[in-house]
Amino acid sequence: MSFLAYIIVGLIAGFLAKLAMPGTRNEPGGILGTMLLGIVGAVLGGWIWNIALNRPGATGVDIGSIFVAFIGSLVLIGILRWMSGSRTSL
Repeated sequence: MSFLAYIIVGLIAGFLAKLAMPGTRNEPGGILGTMLLGIVGAVLGGWIWNIALNRPGATGVDIGSIFVAFIGSLVLIGILRWMSGSRTSL
């Protein structure tokens, strides 16, 4: 996947992950933090997807890649919260 595709997919996936996880909408980071979250989430999600299903993960700007990056972003948010000791209740 090209660098521009990672940015586009990352921006969308990071935005959706921040909307889906409770308590992350007001966290700092802005658009660059959201993009970085989504890009790292796309890489992490693609790696998890490849190991779990033996299929390629994020391959381009399409719904499947956004879904994989979204899942990876959620996992990344969970890992970051676990590492920082942050607990957000519903």
